[in-house]
Amino acid sequence: MTRSKKEDFIMKGVAAIILASMIIIPAVGRDVTMPQEQKSIQLTKPQIAGNPLLEVLAKRSSAREFSPEPLPENILSNMLWAAAGINRPDSGKRTAPTAMNKQEIDVYIATESGIYLYEAKSHSLKMVAAGDLRGLTGRQDYVKEAAVNLIYVADYSRMRSSSDQELYAAADTGFISENVYLYCASTGLATVVRAYIDKQALSKAMKLRADQKIILAQSVGYPKRGR
Repeated sequence: MTRSKKEDFIMKGVAAIILASMIIIPAVGRDVTMPQEQKSIQLTKPQIAGNPLLEVLAKRSSAREFSPEPLPENILSNMLWAAAGINRPDSGKRTAPTAMNKQEIDVYIATESGIYLYEAKSHSLKMVAAGDLRGLTGRQDYVKEAAVNLIYVADYSRMRSSSDQELYAAADTGFISENVYLYCASTGLATVVRAYIDKQALSKAMKLRADQKIILAQSVGYPKRGR
């Protein structure tokens, strides 16, 4: 083979290699059989029946009409434990998470006889104000009729090393209030979480410190009769 023919052969080989690389290289790192990107995906229908949690979630709702019938003590006990009780005694951790486990949200309960602080460690109630003060827990008329009203109070003294204290306190209150929603849905109770509160008047009645702030309240009771 002459030199010119060798050169021609080499040039053809190089051209073939370049052409092959143009075809192969773009395919490297991706699945060439992958279908075109989907803009929407139709999910399967939720399998609610037979799943206790999904069945409770299907019943979760807010109500603004309540029967004045009082709640039995065992119902109060179960509800408060569901809200923020200790579910891991070895560590003292709760049924609801809190940022960095500060456990800065205290749960108070206003009943016909007074306002009490729920103490999770002893699973007990400590009175902080005597008398029927349910009307102070919200500006809506129905708060006076609901059997109990929960009051969620952030103790910022437990969060001095944390940034975004208000964000964490609001999120942690949401976890607790949702636990109450799920408990109520599972037992046929009516409930609604609320923010329309005269916080200054309620804080005074509860004798809260300056670094304790009311975040939300939540009414709980039996559904109004006839519904």
